[in-house]
Amino acid sequence: MNNLEQYCIEHSNQESTILNELKEYTFANEKAPQMISGIIVGNTLSLLIQLINAKKVLEVGMFTGYSALNMAQSISDDGEIHTCELMEEHVVTAENFFAKSKHGSKIFIHKGYAIDSLENFKINSFDIAFIDADKINYLIYYKRCMHLVRKGGIIVLDNMLWGGSVLSPADPESKKIKETGDYIQQDNRVDNVLLPIRDGLMICIKQWIH
Repeated sequence: MNNLEQYCIEHSNQESTILNELKEYTFANEKAPQMISGIIVGNTLSLLIQLINAKKVLEVGMFTGYSALNMAQSISDDGEIHTCELMEEHVVTAENFFAKSKHGSKIFIHKGYAIDSLENFKINSFDIAFIDADKINYLIYYKRCMHLVRKGGIIVLDNMLWGGSVLSPADPESKKIKETGDYIQQDNRVDNVLLPIRDGLMICIKQWIH
């Protein structure tokens, strides 16, 4: 972490105690702890939830549960976070931390492949979707979320710069992320902005219903 990023963190809303504990646990026990969304992305999602008074949020890719719990803390008491996760060990970790939080009851975990889970949700039923799962299926996730998010709702995709490799994509993940970014840029159903937050945060506002 560079000094400028640290300065940004110091001048943003701070993590709750349980979020900090979850972050520390993730970095101490996970093989790829950098997959955690972190405080800046978490705060961005929190502000978006408050901005549109979101009641129902969809997350594609939960990991250890940091972003899901962060969003649950920001949503109203009658709100819901529906999160999809494939790895059982991540589900166990997340459930343990959710149980420690008074906001954990707002989170509903859908185990298994996200592609399958997304087929079970109702069209136009979510206010916000956050995509942060396997990159090979990013475009599929985006297209499906376009059906699931209501008009005026928001779709957020993390890792849309993929360490800068989207400029000269060579591996399958980089190519798919660039393909997804190019598709979104040409999608007249959304207004979008790609921000250099963390590893690239694409924010899209859905403008019309199919």
